Amino acid sequence: MLHSESAHSFQVDLRGLVDLLSHHLYSSPRVYLRELLQNAADAITARRAADPGAPATITVRTGESLTVTDTGAGLTEADVHRFLATIGRSSKRHAEGGLDGAGLESARGEFIGQFGIGLLACFVVADEITVISRPAADPGAPTVEWRGHADGRYTIRTLPADAMPEPGTTVRLTPRADNAEWTSPERVTGLARHFGGLLKPEVTVVDPRGTVTRINDTPPWERSHGSPLARREALTAYCRTTFGFTPLDTIELDLPAAGLRGVAYVLPTAVSPAQRAGHRVHLKGMLLTDKAPELLPDWAFFVRCVVDTTSLRPTASREALYEDGTLSAVRDALGRRVRDWLTGLAASDPALLHRFIDTHHLAVKALARHDDELLRVVLPWLPFETTDGDVTLEEFARNHPTVLVTRSVEEFRQVAPIASAAGLGVVNGGYTYDRDLVHRLPEIRPGSTVTDLDPATVTAHLDAVDPSAELRAAAFLALARETVGAHECDVVLRDFQPVTAPALLLDNREARHERIRSSLASGSDGLWADILGSLRDGTPRAQLVLNHLNPLVRQALTITERGLATTTAEALYGQALLLSRRPLRASESALLNRAFIGLLTHAMHPAGPAGPGTQPRKDA
Repeated sequence: MLHSESAHSFQVDLRGLVDLLSHHLYSSPRVYLRELLQNAADAITARRAADPGAPATITVRTGESLTVTDTGAGLTEADVHRFLATIGRSSKRHAEGGLDGAGLESARGEFIGQFGIGLLACFVVADEITVISRPAADPGAPTVEWRGHADGRYTIRTLPADAMPEPGTTVRLTPRADNAEWTSPERVTGLARHFGGLLKPEVTVVDPRGTVTRINDTPPWERSHGSPLARREALTAYCRTTFGFTPLDTIELDLPAAGLRGVAYVLPTAVSPAQRAGHRVHLKGMLLTDKAPELLPDWAFFVRCVVDTTSLRPTASREALYEDGTLSAVRDALGRRVRDWLTGLAASDPALLHRFIDTHHLAVKALARHDDELLRVVLPWLPFETTDGDVTLEEFARNHPTVLVTRSVEEFRQVAPIASAAGLGVVNGGYTYDRDLVHRLPEIRPGSTVTDLDPATVTAHLDAVDPSAELRAAAFLALARETVGAHECDVVLRDFQPVTAPALLLDNREARHERIRSSLASGSDGLWADILGSLRDGTPRAQLVLNHLNPLVRQALTITERGLATTTAEALYGQALLLSRRPLRASESALLNRAFIGLLTHAMHPAGPAGPGTQPRKDA
């Protein structure tokens, strides 16, 4: 039995396709003008590849309808049938991937558009599009009109020669009522300047009154200037216009291998590392996106860039950068350029480096952790919180050959007054990156020693109490050790400054982990309790150091009544806990409440026992 076979074409639901473009591919209806400008710029590029002297202008006219006219290559009647009547085909390539038109192959890389669906974006704002085109390559060819509708219908007809006196293309669209705002003169002018501000062809917008507005201009990094100062002022003015701030400094970017030029602007105020900068990326003059955080490494969050490139690939929507090897190489190269600027400041402009570090020290610390060259340059300039105040490590190490560094901000705040009075040099290592950088100090300053702060180190620098005074306080200390020992903490008596500090809780991460393990073990049973018990590693317990010079402690040491002494010991431990500024566990919060109630009860009923269950006196 013979079978017949015939070829068919898919039927495209154009309304469904337009809905797909407007809701899933493009972020906003405003991209319709970008697509029109892009097609016009590509048509001019194609014509000038064969005729470098051809005019290069794009004129946008606003009113009841919107038209975009270019002086580009134009389309023949065959081109219109082949390209405008076929969804997804581009006039910039053959089906096999080559370009249409002799001599245009070399210009392929100069085209902005790559996907051949740009004209459909106009259906997002209009139900009818008219394209009138006259080819430049064939002066005798007629002018062709293509009229397409959102429901998929289209018509093609030839027009008299005088319908379009010069080669080029005019696209006309009448917006739907619900999208009229996108074609208003003010909105069109703003969108044209936003998208086409760096295009090479001259772009103008003509409003209904005939007022002509020039949209684009040569960017300042591509213009000649009378002096380095004039160039810097022009780049700074461009930053104020584009980003709305006056930069701390400008860093020119030039990567010839990637066809990229532009400027990185150093932000004048500090920003969070989590706040990724939105860089402006132009592709062959057309704005691709003003939110491209992937252009620079994460650590470079203190700059905002505007660049024009010819090599980076856009995504299908042409609103973001495609992540590939080229983008990765460009990102690394731009990161090196920013780093070179930073390292060069130490020699060229120390005052600017100081201002920059004051503003963006967190970014510099993040980079210096993994960059040995930058570490040697900037570490002497970086400020750290220390027992000598906010100073650089270079200055701090001159006064303290042995540098102690804490693991947390709470630990530093707790020991800083006592360590300073004892002559110890302690750096707050609790902030992001600080502890890692302090430990690298010996690499750039041989002879310096850096160690993590240990409670025993602080205790060893506190003065021992006279033996006779400690003997008199033995009863209270024994009861205090019994009371506080339940919280995995020892009690010692020392003399230290400042006198106003009644107690100091010396704790470290290992001791806190041991308390958590002990608490979990006591609340468990069976195999799990045995496992937690086997993990005990003899870690030193925390220490509650009572200040014998403090009047409150001296008075507490004389208490002989067991209930009041217990309450007082709990109160001193609770106060030291609060001064440590770390989160309290449930048992520690209960201890504070119990000590407060006990002291309050004793104050109200001094003749009775100090406890929550005390009955009021009859004469109270």
